[in-house]
Order: sequence, then C-alpha cells, then structure tokens
Amino acid sequence: MEQRRFLGVTLLALLNLAVMTSLRNLPIVSEYGFGSPFLYLVVAVVFLFPAALVSAELATGWNRTGGIYIWVKEAFGPGWGFFAVWMQWIHNVTWFPAILSFSATALAYLINPELAENKWFLISCILGGFWGFTFFNYYGLKTSSWFSAFGVFCGTIIPGIFLIVLGLIWALSGETLAIAYSPDALIPSLKDPQNLVFLTGLFLAFGGLEVSAVHAREVQDPQKTFPKAITIAAIVALVVYAAGALSIAIMIPKEQISLIGGLMEAFSLFLKHFHIEWLLVPLGLMIIMGAVGELNAWIIGPVRALHATSKHGDLPPIFQKLNKHGMPINLLLFQGVVVSISSLVFLLMPSASSAFWILSAMSAQLYLIMYFLMFLSAIKLRYSHPHVVRTYRIPYHMPGIWFVGSLGALSSLFAILIGFVPPGQLQVGNIYFYEGFLIIGIFLMSIIPYFIYKFKDPSWKIGEDDV
Repeated sequence: MEQRRFLGVTLLALLNLAVMTSLRNLPIVSEYGFGSPFLYLVVAVVFLFPAALVSAELATGWNRTGGIYIWVKEAFGPGWGFFAVWMQWIHNVTWFPAILSFSATALAYLINPELAENKWFLISCILGGFWGFTFFNYYGLKTSSWFSAFGVFCGTIIPGIFLIVLGLIWALSGETLAIAYSPDALIPSLKDPQNLVFLTGLFLAFGGLEVSAVHAREVQDPQKTFPKAITIAAIVALVVYAAGALSIAIMIPKEQISLIGGLMEAFSLFLKHFHIEWLLVPLGLMIIMGAVGELNAWIIGPVRALHATSKHGDLPPIFQKLNKHGMPINLLLFQGVVVSISSLVFLLMPSASSAFWILSAMSAQLYLIMYFLMFLSAIKLRYSHPHVVRTYRIPYHMPGIWFVGSLGALSSLFAILIGFVPPGQLQVGNIYFYEGFLIIGIFLMSIIPYFIYKFKDPSWKIGEDDV
C-alpha cells in the first residue's frame, strides 16, 4: 500500500489549488472595484476558513477513500452520504462548461477576439476540451495529478502574480484608474440584492478543499499532510483572488468587464499600452493551461468519490467498472454525456457572459447543498463519534465546532438563496427562463439520487464497508 502514497504536502497543496483557484473568477468580483478585496475577505471568513477547518478535521479523522461520502454517511446514514457525494459530483455538470468557456475565450484572444462571443466557437471548444481530458484521465491518478499541479502553477499562480504586478505598475505609474478611490469604496453597498448575487460566484470560487480527501490512500502521512496542504491552499487562493480582482478593476471600466473575457482584456490593455503585446500569446497559453489543469483535477476527483459508493451498493453495476489504471471509465463516459447536454445552454442565453453566469450560479447552489451537509456532519460527528482520533481538531471543544460549523452552514444557505436573484449587471433574457432553469434544474439534480438510492438492488454491492 505504501508505494501508492505519492501525494506529499507540496503536491497535495497544488492539487487543492487546482480544484479551488482559477483566474476565471476574478472578473466577477472586479465589478465591485476597491470593495472586491473586502468581499473576498468576507467570504473567506464565513465560508473558506470554516470549510478548511472542517475539511481538515474530517479528513484526519476519516481518511479512507470516499471523502464527503464517508463523512456524511457516518453522521446521518448511507442515504444522505450518497446524496452528498452526488451533489459534489453533479454540480460539475454545469460548472465544466463554464470553466471551459473561460479557456475558449482565452484561446479566442490569441486567434480573433471576436470569437469570444461566438457561441458555436465556445461550444466546439467546450466539447472538444472536455472529452479530451475525460480520455486523458483513463491513464490513472498519478499522471492526472502531476498534470493538474503543473497546470495550476504555470497557468494560475504565475499569471496571477503577473497580473497583480501589472496592476501595481499601472497604479504607481500615474495611469488613469478605471475606479475612483474613496474610503466608502472599500466596503461596497450590499443593500441591493442584485449587488449581492455575485457573492454566489465567490462561494463557488472557494469551494473544493474537501475534494482532495477522496485521494486519502495516495497521501503520505495523511494526518499531518492534509491540514498543512489545506492551509497553504486557502491562504494562497485568498491572496491571488483579492489582489487579482482589484488589478482588473483599476484597469478596465466596470461597464466593459466581461465575465469570461475580462482577464484577457486586462492583460491585452496593459501589454498594448506598454508596447509588449507579444507577451499576450504566452500568457494566454499559460492561462489556458491553468484552466484545463483545474478542469482536469475536477474531472476525476468527484467521480472517484461517487464510485466509492459502489462498494456499498449505491451505484448500478454499469457504473462500477474500472480499467487497469483503477479509473471508473463508464462513470467518466456518463459524466461526459451529461456535460455535453448542459453545454447547450450557451445557445439559449442572450450572451456568453449570461450563459457563463447562469451555469456558475446553478453549480454553486448545488455544491453549497453538499457543503451545508458537510458542516452539519462535522457537528454531529463530535457527538456520535467522539472517540475517533482526529489529528487536527477545531479548537475550543464543542463551542468551537458549533461556531465554525454553524457559520459555514448558514453562509452556505444564504448563498444558495441569493443565487436565485438575477444580477443587475447582466442581461439574462427572459426572467421566467432564468428562474425556471435554476429551480427545475436544482430539483431534478436533487431528486435523481433519491430514486437511485430508493430502488437500488442488494446485488449491486461489490465490496465490504471499507472504502
């Protein structure tokens, strides 16, 4: 078993960054100008750090392969465990097209910027990219993990630092700022629900720290490695997000920021201004590498967690097949089909930005349902499994876990509800289509696991309760 443990602190931290850090989220929050770092800090306090603390405690107490499935199952039973891991997986169905549209936009800026709003170009890139990386994951976790780690370092951390440096140079060189500074601007007004709605995207941006727990059997000394890797990833993500969003805000006027093209617009504007536009091509390629590295990490993580439920008989036999590399090939194929269908929303929305947002909003809402259960599970497990050894425990005993768990659960519930409000900054088309898409989509995604679990056959079980 030990020879399989190739994930140390550095690689696991990079893998965590790969699933939770993406420059695609920066234009969403740059809409708030000087207030964007404040919003990131708020979401970090009420969601990111509670999620990091809870994930660290649960991962070091239950470090068997399965992650969220094991945690919720131990707290509330196998039915809720299956529901939680299903929500972790199914939110990707709407998120994958969004992240790939971001990659397609970066590619468009290298070919012809007008293609960034061409729906057929976006659809082609989404489908081609997703199926390509689906088949890439057939070759095993080790190859996949190193690719994601390389992608996030070269395509997210380096361009993110470069963007922050560009923003500082822009501000300090006396160039005109797209936003006016004032003490009041540091804390944006959140009285209008339409200004609050983009917070849902921030919750999605900070999600994913729990995903690495599904690889527990490949982690070296998991009791010590998980807390260190999670802490490093959380801090790096917060810095890159807050400073990067502000850099875009000071260079591009608010009304001109595109949710999927804003990052490349910022780079293009700065590089042309200082006559170094030749850097746009290598930067664009790096950003694409970062996005697909994040995509690659998400393609396999939740699928492996969902496949872990087959040992308890929760999945039909057709989805239990593994190839010689231990990859659940039929689940990967099924995921690809569903993602391909959901990508068609780009043809139904009035703009690429509005399609990007509605997919991001639904993805966040589905994912936050899982987080709500995770926070409640952490509280419940302190009572039902007090003697399970947790190398890391949230401090201050029961008051501590109640405070952290309740803060995370309530903030998740708030973000789910606010996600139904259409953003005032975007033209979302027919309001009934917008609300109907979200309500019906969430209902269908939530009811499917109920029927799978209700009608499961005892013969589906393929192993002991030892995930």
